[in-house]
Amino acid sequence: MIKRLFILLLLVLFGIMFYNVASHYVEPLELSPLASRYVDKGPDELGAANLVTSVVVTYRGLDTLGEVTVLFLSAAAVGLLLGLSAKASAPEGESKQPKTASSELVQTTVEYLVPIIFLFGAYIFINGHLTPGGGFQGGAVIASGILLLFLGLPLAKLRHTLLGLLESLSGFSYVVVGLLGLILAGGFLDNRFLPLGEYGQLFSAGAIPLIYIFIGLKVGTELSAVLENFKGNNSD
Repeated sequence: MIKRLFILLLLVLFGIMFYNVASHYVEPLELSPLASRYVDKGPDELGAANLVTSVVVTYRGLDTLGEVTVLFLSAAAVGLLLGLSAKASAPEGESKQPKTASSELVQTTVEYLVPIIFLFGAYIFINGHLTPGGGFQGGAVIASGILLLFLGLPLAKLRHTLLGLLESLSGFSYVVVGLLGLILAGGFLDNRFLPLGEYGQLFSAGAIPLIYIFIGLKVGTELSAVLENFKGNNSD
């Protein structure tokens, strides 16, 4: 009874809070000075057709670096905690129940779909400076392909050495690109140390496509490692 009253009280408090927010909300009719500056100067300064990309990757690139770092720490913590819990819960000498292979139909479907999902994820982060999307979205799509692989092929294993090497190289390359912007252009992750190219074309926006490629690979490998840890099927 007390638990139900507590839950009811929380719901009432949340309702009051959201009502106050909704009742006092006033839709802005004009952009803020900072947003106006991004809209007016972003295309000419950075050459990216996707304005969101300009803001996320360059204008607030340090924030994006922090987000990638948080994701890395989260993936490392998940691996550590799941590894410790698996060791604590597994009795000595007790073997795990072997996984059964999927049917031929499921295996064939997964083998056809996973490469297409990977290709679509790569397309999202390679074209992130032109269309909605980017490194985080493309990396999440690639990780969804890994999830489908684990669901359809329970016996599948990832090569952890290759996965760790790819994650490390992509993260290191991302920082190197940022430092090149600091040394050769106007600041950290400044994309203008490479030619901006023709506006709206694939090879444009300076180093932004490279940045998104490295972010996409890093996010994809880290999320894949998290899925592998949840699967509990570690191997080299």
